[in-house]
Amino acid sequence: MNRLKGKIAIITGASQGMGETHARAFVGEGAKVILTDLNEERGQTIAAELGKENALFVKQDVTKPEDWKNVIAQAESKFGPVNVLVNNAGIIGPLAQTIELTEEQYQKVIEINQNSVFYGMKYTLPSMIKAGVGSIINISSVAGIIAVYGFPNLAYMGSKFALRGLSKAVAVEYASKNIRANSVNPGVIRTPMVTAASADDGNSAVPLIPLGRLAEPSEVSNLVVFLASDESAYITGTEQVIDGGLSII
Repeated sequence: MNRLKGKIAIITGASQGMGETHARAFVGEGAKVILTDLNEERGQTIAAELGKENALFVKQDVTKPEDWKNVIAQAESKFGPVNVLVNNAGIIGPLAQTIELTEEQYQKVIEINQNSVFYGMKYTLPSMIKAGVGSIINISSVAGIIAVYGFPNLAYMGSKFALRGLSKAVAVEYASKNIRANSVNPGVIRTPMVTAASADDGNSAVPLIPLGRLAEPSEVSNLVVFLASDESAYITGTEQVIDGGLSII
C-alpha cells in the first residue's frame, strides 16, 4: 500500500484507459497524483474519487508548452516538486499506407505522441532536480519494438520508436542527478482506444499472442508502479516490453 509513498507524479491522458488505471494504482500505493487530460469532466470526476488530498486534475493539451508549465506550477503548489512523470497520452492515428497518409495526419500523431514527451521531460526535469530524484516513464508500444505486420501506420510506429531513443538520451544525461528514464512498450491492451480502433475490440490479435489473450490495463499499471518506485532504482534507459510475447515471434 505504500510502495509510492513520498512520490508526486504527473500522469498524462489520465481520464480513461491506461492513464486512469495508472492514476488509481498510484494513489492506492501512496502517491500524490496530478492527472491531466483534455477531458475535463471525466478527469475531475476521477480526481474527486481519489480524494483532494491525493489527486489534482489539470486540463492540459500535451502539445502546448504553456500547458506543461501550468501543470508543473500547479503540481508544485499543491504537493511539491514532481519526482515521477508518466507520459501516457497518445493517439493511434489513421491506419493508412504511407503514400496515402497526409502531411497533416502525420504531424498530428508526431505532435501528440512524440513532441509532447519532449515537452513533458523538458519542463518536468527542473522539478525533479529540485526533488533530488526522479523517474520518467514514457509509454511507447510494441509498435515501437517491431514493425507490426498488417498495421499500416507509419506515424504511430515512428513516434513510438522515437520514445525509446528519447528515454535513453535523458537516462544518460540525467543519471548524475538521480533521475531515471525508461520506456514501457505494451502490446494489445483492453482499453477504449483499442476498442475504438478495432472492429472486434482487438480480439483478432489474440492468435498472434503467445499468451493467448489481451492484457488488462492493470497489468501495465503494475509495471509502471514498479518503475516509479524505489524498487527499480537501478533500472534506467531500458525498454520494458509487456506484450504477452507478441514481439518475440
